[in-house]
Parts: sequence; C-alpha cells; structure tokens
Amino acid sequence: MNADLSIPAPPPKPDEAPIVLLHGLLGDRRDWRALIERLPEQECIALELPGHGANRHRQVDSFDEAERWFTEALAALGVPRYRLLGYSLGGRLALYHASQRPPGLVSLLLESAHPGLPVDERAARLSHDMAWAGRFGGEPLEAVLEDWYRQPVFADLDAATRRRHVARRLDNDGPAVAAMLRATSLGRQPDLVAWLSDAGLPVWYLSGRRDAKFHGLACRLAQRCHHVRHVALDGGHNLHATRPGNVAEAVRAWCRDGSPQE
Repeated sequence: MNADLSIPAPPPKPDEAPIVLLHGLLGDRRDWRALIERLPEQECIALELPGHGANRHRQVDSFDEAERWFTEALAALGVPRYRLLGYSLGGRLALYHASQRPPGLVSLLLESAHPGLPVDERAARLSHDMAWAGRFGGEPLEAVLEDWYRQPVFADLDAATRRRHVARRLDNDGPAVAAMLRATSLGRQPDLVAWLSDAGLPVWYLSGRRDAKFHGLACRLAQRCHHVRHVALDGGHNLHATRPGNVAEAVRAWCRDGSPQE
C-alpha cells in the first residue's frame, strides 16, 4: 500500500507511537508534507483515503466499511500503537475509528472535523452531500471545484489561493470522490459528542479563528466535553496547509499529553 510519505525520521523510542494522518475530501498524502517536514523527530504515516490518490480505485460504502479499510491498512503496515490526526473528512473517520475503542490508539487530534449531527438534521445534510456527489460524478471537475471552494467554510481563501486549490485538486477522479462522499456524508455519521464526553484517551481539537463554523463548533464542544483540549489558531479551515509551523507546535504538545505509558 502506498501509504508512507517517506519523510525520514529518527527511529522511535520504545515508548513512542507514530502519528497516522488522514487527509480531507479531495486531498492526498502530499497535503501533510509541510507539517511532516516540521516534525523531523516524529515518525509520521500519511494514508490516502479510499477514492483518493493511490487508493482512488478502492471504494467503501459506509463508515463501517471505511473503518475496516483503516484497520486493515494499519495491520498491513504493522502499526500496533499509534496516535491519530485527521482533518475534515479524515477527522470524522478518525473520530469514528476512535469511538470503536481500538486497543492500539493512544491519542486523537481532530482538525476542523465535525463530531456528528443530531438525528433530525441528518436528512438535510445527506441531501446536500448527495447533490455535491452528483456534481462530482457527472460534471467537469474544474467547474465543480470552482464552486466547492466558494463555500462559506473556505471564506478565508482569496482568489489566488482558491485558484491554486482548484489546480491542485484537478488530478482527482470525480466519480471516485463522489462515491466516497456518498458513503461518508455527514448525514450518515453518528453523533459522537456523547462519546467524546467520556473518550478515555487524550483528545485535542484544532480550529481556525477565521473558520466561523468550525471554530464555533469547537468552542461548544470543549464546553460540553471538558477533557477535550481546544487549541485555536489564527487561520481558516485547513490549518496544516496554511499554518504548518503552528500546527507542528500543537502536535508536539499533543504528543507529550498522550505519551504512552508502559
């Protein structure tokens, strides 16, 4: 499996665990390069989600099947103990995986990731995501991406940055992205806030102050789940891309907080 980003790091100490990184929708393992380069002391493993990158031909049809894919990927890589960092869709999959209480998971870091909607809000979100999936599956990718990056969650992007994002994502396969979006819509995700209230492991949440939706969500989550540590940075939705140095500092602190105990 084409999973390791191949950034060299010193051999981990016996009480350390590698960081496994999960990118967001439309992304790939290269998205983490700037962050990994700032963590030379830490072993990092960047995976590519089904429907993306080297795994674009791998399809899943549910959160449970995505969970099986991830568990199999860890087993194939021989990773018994690990920290897990997920961004956006990758964060939602990371949270779902953590909620299954896998024995090897040491700590969880969520970046701009939704913990799940109440039942009465899921149908509307599912309809919203199915509309986007229909566009990804049936329209020219560049046109869909132009609209995708004009959503309110990306309001911090200026025109030049938006153009770079569109150009960067044109190597995606539209139907493969559509299939992943249908399978892992927020409308299909269980509400995991209650689980986060009693997670039983260190959980951190990174949000950008200029990402109004997810920063507000993170503030409310930290108030309800007192052991979730909320770290707010000066940035938008995709912090590891725009603030890799600040995120690297937060990751080091998170690793210290979640150091495995023998």
